Amino acid sequence: MDNTLDYLLESLVNHRENDRAKQMIGKIKHNDFKSEEEFVRNLDEEEMAYLDAVVEKELNYARNAEDDVRAKQLKEVYELLF
Repeated sequence: MDNTLDYLLESLVNHRENDRAKQMIGKIKHNDFKSEEEFVRNLDEEEMAYLDAVVEKELNYARNAEDDVRAKQLKEVYELLF
């Protein structure tokens, strides 16, 4: 798993009380995605919409915390969504 997917997984775990987040956590853990792009291509529209909201929230948090590495990794995912 690449670093960006690690950051994405960590972000989704922060929302694990949501069934959609649990579904995507399982997708990441049980598939051998080589990149965030491959992962995003395997999402349906509802998953993409949910992930868009989660990544936007997590991206804002990373920026506010001045965690530039995390923000960069999450931005890569965010740009692939739509």
